[in-house]
Amino acid sequence: MKLTFKPVAAAMALLLVSVAVQAAGPYNPVTDARLQNPEPRNWLSTRGNYQGWGYSPLEKINTANVGKLQQAWSFSTGVQEGHQAPPIVNDGYMYITTPQNQVIALDAKTGMELWRYKKEIAPELFQLHPTNRGVALYGDKLYVATTDCNLVALDAKTGKVLWTVAIEDWKTGYYMTLAPLAVKGKIMVGVSGGEYGVRGFIAAVDANTGKQVWKRHTIPAPNEPGGNTWPDNGSYKTGGGSVWVTGTYDAKTNIAYWGTGNPGPWTPDMREGDNLYASSVLAIDVDTGDIKGHHQYAPNDSWDWDEVTPPLLIDTEIKGRKVSAAVHAGRNGYLWVLERSGGAIKFVNAWPYVGNNVFKSVDPVTGRPTYDMSRKPSLKNGADFCPGLWGGKDWSPEAYSPKTGLFYIPANNNMCSTLPKGEVIPYKAGELYIGFPIAEVITNTRLAPGAKDHIGELQAWDIKTGKLAWTHNFKDQLWTPLMATGGGLVFAGGTPDRKFRAFNAKTGKLLWETNAPSGVIGVPSSYEVDGEQYIAVQAGWGVDAQRLAGAIDNVKGTTTLVPQGGTLMIYKLPKK
Repeated sequence: MKLTFKPVAAAMALLLVSVAVQAAGPYNPVTDARLQNPEPRNWLSTRGNYQGWGYSPLEKINTANVGKLQQAWSFSTGVQEGHQAPPIVNDGYMYITTPQNQVIALDAKTGMELWRYKKEIAPELFQLHPTNRGVALYGDKLYVATTDCNLVALDAKTGKVLWTVAIEDWKTGYYMTLAPLAVKGKIMVGVSGGEYGVRGFIAAVDANTGKQVWKRHTIPAPNEPGGNTWPDNGSYKTGGGSVWVTGTYDAKTNIAYWGTGNPGPWTPDMREGDNLYASSVLAIDVDTGDIKGHHQYAPNDSWDWDEVTPPLLIDTEIKGRKVSAAVHAGRNGYLWVLERSGGAIKFVNAWPYVGNNVFKSVDPVTGRPTYDMSRKPSLKNGADFCPGLWGGKDWSPEAYSPKTGLFYIPANNNMCSTLPKGEVIPYKAGELYIGFPIAEVITNTRLAPGAKDHIGELQAWDIKTGKLAWTHNFKDQLWTPLMATGGGLVFAGGTPDRKFRAFNAKTGKLLWETNAPSGVIGVPSSYEVDGEQYIAVQAGWGVDAQRLAGAIDNVKGTTTLVPQGGTLMIYKLPKK
């Protein structure tokens, strides 16, 4: 489907814009050079840098003084649940997104609202994940992907709508949740909707005009490379492979790395074969959209093991050899170390970071797993399996600190699933296309014996050695993006008790915690204004974190109540 360009006047009818009386000063345009080497004082992209580290080099807040951290200011978003986006900061300008297609610009020092944008959507539009994971900055523009599958360009200083481009037709099950990726004059986005039987893709548009540059399906047609991994029955057209989370980018090779969701429907008998490029990482040429390499984490996935978080790009040394690594904590419960060479992706190593009873082995050369087929649900048989549908880690991104050399994972252990045998269902555009009764999917969770002690695990791994450096356990789930800092800290939320915490990045010792108004499932960021370092995160429990809490309650016979309501929380040290 070709992108359609909507005039500004038409777009204005669908939005609400408010402009504050004051401005935050001159706006510093965001260039390729700045995105490749972001200033420590800013947080210019969703994970802080193109490599996806979730790392701030700032060190004024550190292990010695983090215990004194206090609230600087807060801001209520006016939206109830599901706040996952990072606060993006560019020299005093801060931008957050919320569910309901809202962008809010704030003064990063004072919290004063500068402008607000909201795109109204059709009331009949419903999806399972009504979230938004942030914006992209490029030049003097801001870009946001909306639930109804539009990409909107705004003036970053004023909030004025510059153009709106339809990426796909939401009536067929497509929607978008991710933050766009800005690279070399292009804005890249991916589509969600695998649970509705869509065919996933990544698209790039011109940053100035919104005109489509290329479009690459994550599920190949029969005449395309990888097309022979699908049966000759047209099932690729409803094959899933959603792109939920922003990719990472290697500027040296001009390759972007994107994670893809599971194939659809979940019942594997309806789509025999490996089902490329679902449950994979793709190496995409930014100029052409061509797939230069891939690694599939779980061929013929039938466990809903979306591998949508992209790998973190880490140059390291493994067994005495320098490796340009791509490191990913899989939803399948394995930690994957891959090597990126140009566009090629080679397997290096993999090991379980939580319990997995599905993989009998992983080929040491190819990285291809061998399955215990008794743990594989299908149209013929139900199955018990670990990790369950929620995975060892869901979408919440990991973090890496170049100071410690450690890789941090927000893991959930001891969680398994039980699914009955699947059902053959007809495809109908815009309706759920899973292959298992939705009631069974919602209530599928069971707990392994270890869950009596804990479920959540904040883990730190040495990827050079494959050894666990430390872990901090939590009684309940850990559903949190992570941030590491130059001050030797790891910040994490993600628990039903509404705590936001800081840990010693080397040892895992808890150094600070505070109560937030709601559970914290947002991506943290850090920035500096006028010589002061700030820690920023959105509180606003909901969506899958809430569903998982309900599933655990169903098993334990407990009731977990987490206050809802979106609030941006800003912390800093007290002035001396």
